[in-house]
Amino acid sequence: MVVREFDRLRAKLARMESHLEGCVGEVFEGSILITPHRPFCGSTRQRVWSMLEAALPERWTVVGGVGFVFAEQEALLCPDLAVVPAAAAARNLDSYPAGLIELTVEVVSPGSVRQDYLVKDRAYARAGIANHLILDPYQGHCVTLWNPGPDGYLGRDTIPYGKTVTIASTVGPLVFDTSGLPVDPAR
Repeated sequence: MVVREFDRLRAKLARMESHLEGCVGEVFEGSILITPHRPFCGSTRQRVWSMLEAALPERWTVVGGVGFVFAEQEALLCPDLAVVPAAAAARNLDSYPAGLIELTVEVVSPGSVRQDYLVKDRAYARAGIANHLILDPYQGHCVTLWNPGPDGYLGRDTIPYGKTVTIASTVGPLVFDTSGLPVDPAR
């Protein structure tokens, strides 16, 4: 039996899971990536999760911190939030195929800037995920991305916190207010 490097790294990450309190572990491009999170990240995720849930049709839901397998890229990525079919989420698996995702949301932390703005942007676009959202409490803005292509998203808007964000998704328009999202005081 041949064990691929991707499978070996996934197994290693699974064994490390109990030691990753306050961090997210992912497999990408032959490496295990571990990113610590700060309180503003958790607060932002929680608030956006609530707003998205309220805007979604009943057959869709939000999941967070769940692994998605990007088979063609041999990657296991954990978006901070993802909009997926409710029936799939109800299966309560440890990972899902990336093809289920309608929208990914990443919340930037100081240790995840490159990963959130560059690495995941391209990975999600290559996988054909229609919409991607980056919330940045350190810059005080939200970046919406759409129209995925092999080199990244072709559409991009940067919206300062304090404005309403509208994402034109295939599940319907997702609208939420960014005025209550935390902004780093050192900004």
